[in-house]
Amino acid sequence: MARRITLDFLKTESASGLILAICAAVAIVMANSPLAGLYFDFIDTPFTIQIGAFRETHSTLEWVKEGLMAIFFFVVGLEIKYEVLRGELANPRRLALPVVAALGGMVAPALVYLAFNAGAGGSPQGWPVPVATDIAFAIAALAIAGPKLPPTLRVFLLTLAIVDDLGAVLVIGAVFTEGVKWAALGGAAVSLALMALLGRWRGVPYLFYAAGFLLVWAFTLKSGVSTSVAGVAAAMTVPIESRRALRPGVLEDFMEGLHPYVAYLILPLFAFSAAGFRLADHALSSVLHPVTLGVALGLFLGKQAGVFGATAAVVGLKLARRPTGATWLELYGVSLLCGVGFTMSLFIGALAFSTEYRAGEVRMGVLIGSVLSAAAGMAVLRWAQARRADT
Repeated sequence: MARRITLDFLKTESASGLILAICAAVAIVMANSPLAGLYFDFIDTPFTIQIGAFRETHSTLEWVKEGLMAIFFFVVGLEIKYEVLRGELANPRRLALPVVAALGGMVAPALVYLAFNAGAGGSPQGWPVPVATDIAFAIAALAIAGPKLPPTLRVFLLTLAIVDDLGAVLVIGAVFTEGVKWAALGGAAVSLALMALLGRWRGVPYLFYAAGFLLVWAFTLKSGVSTSVAGVAAAMTVPIESRRALRPGVLEDFMEGLHPYVAYLILPLFAFSAAGFRLADHALSSVLHPVTLGVALGLFLGKQAGVFGATAAVVGLKLARRPTGATWLELYGVSLLCGVGFTMSLFIGALAFSTEYRAGEVRMGVLIGSVLSAAAGMAVLRWAQARRADT
């Protein structure tokens, strides 16, 4: 079962990464064409959602970020819980290497960013932007560049990216929460407790979980805490046990049911909404701005240094082994792919710079760093695969 879930996940993520790239490219083209007015009207137009006493007004981009992306983080939470209980993260011997690699891949990019932004004129609050890895893009790039490379590399990258996502969610919860409304947060906590109690009801309709998730999300949105935290927290209440014999568990049902919608609809919509910016508004000085350089080089240099450096250190100290059949060159290629931050980095960037202040520099830095990382990683993996064919 664990292997089937993992293979299905990899297949979906590979296709989703290509769609994300297309959506981002379309957004940039529209933002710099006669259709720019249509594009910016779409993402900036406010509209109101009211259900009973719940009433909120946000722009399209804000609703995608705070609403639909909460479902993405719910699926991320399900995947994390599944991997901890049944997958790669359940085996301590396999867990050490990707966990340490993920930690290295979070610390080094943050340090690179702060090296450019700690001084006068910098924006140090953006240090979390380059710490994340976009699973969909990274898996898609690996599938394209190295289809014949050892499958252990894909599992290593997937596990590392899941740990990285967990770290990113913890950073979001710790750093981007201010002005908390405790009454609303209490309502979210009560809703989470009710969701947890649903797990004791053997034949509970799945619609009840959906209603519980909506309550948690609505209270969290009102509380001032990022709804990404609500998504992951709600996922932790979903039981993994099967309701019926010879069937996948509740958690697997939700994973398999929601993941295609997240991969093919929610993430592409977010990429389209968040990636567009006017090139004419950003001269060479913007490319060389500390925020742009910090994000771009944090992703491109910091990620590869942190992931590969931590991997080499753990293996060198004999605390873990390299993925079976993988060479150091292949691991370096995968380390480069970890610098593809795209969706997660854009999301964190939107939190770090909640207004248009430095938003263009963040988007430019994310795109430059992600493209460089993807291109370099795919080139190295192509070379590694060619060397395998020659031996």
